[in-house]
Amino acid sequence: MASETPSKTVVVTGASRGIGHAAARMFAADGWRVITCSREGVPEACEVEPNWQGHISCDLSKPADQDRFVSEALDMLDGAPLMALVNNAGVSPKTPYRERLGCLNGDIVAWKEVFELNLFAPLRLARGFAPALHRARGAVVNVTSIAGHAIHPFAGSAYSVSKAALSALTREMASEFGALGVRVNAIAPGEIATDMLSPDTEALIPRIPLERLGTPEEVAKVIYFLCSDGSGYVSGTEIFVTGAQHIF
Repeated sequence: MASETPSKTVVVTGASRGIGHAAARMFAADGWRVITCSREGVPEACEVEPNWQGHISCDLSKPADQDRFVSEALDMLDGAPLMALVNNAGVSPKTPYRERLGCLNGDIVAWKEVFELNLFAPLRLARGFAPALHRARGAVVNVTSIAGHAIHPFAGSAYSVSKAALSALTREMASEFGALGVRVNAIAPGEIATDMLSPDTEALIPRIPLERLGTPEEVAKVIYFLCSDGSGYVSGTEIFVTGAQHIF
């Protein structure tokens, strides 16, 4: 006898590694149908996980790819409601000399590329999926950063400012999407053990009250909570997942 089709569907961007991959696997393990995207090809987990509906290879820093992703994901949904959208894809440019990309030395073209992926992609995806989210009375989770709230020693200015803007966008979206019955929240990770970390991140551990780096799975659990029935009256909130680093 064939198993039932999962009743809940989530879209996760930037799902080939790190926080996005951990979140996608967590949703799939709990029976959600999962649609993912990343610049890379299909992750191995997609090929063996029965609830992984599909993976779309695209570059969300390009508006045309943003539109294509929404179109192809909606085709996969085939009119079904969308319970959650997790805007995780992001970029933090680095120099080859470990120099922080700041306001004086950061290429303006690079700033625009950062904002296209870190800010405009979440906005365009949320707009594109709004009808499907409305049908589910679903949730949007934007992944911001501790760097959007204070000067960070390694994160560049373009990244930090784009994440601060995404925090503000989350509030605006929570206000407007509320009329659709859609909740919008954000999570602000701190120093999480992913490929995005600077090689010098270990030096920040003494500034973290929990005295360790976080794991992608710990962040994924908070994302999952914000998409679940347990947070049904939570909207317009940004949760810090930093081991209390953000209080200093």
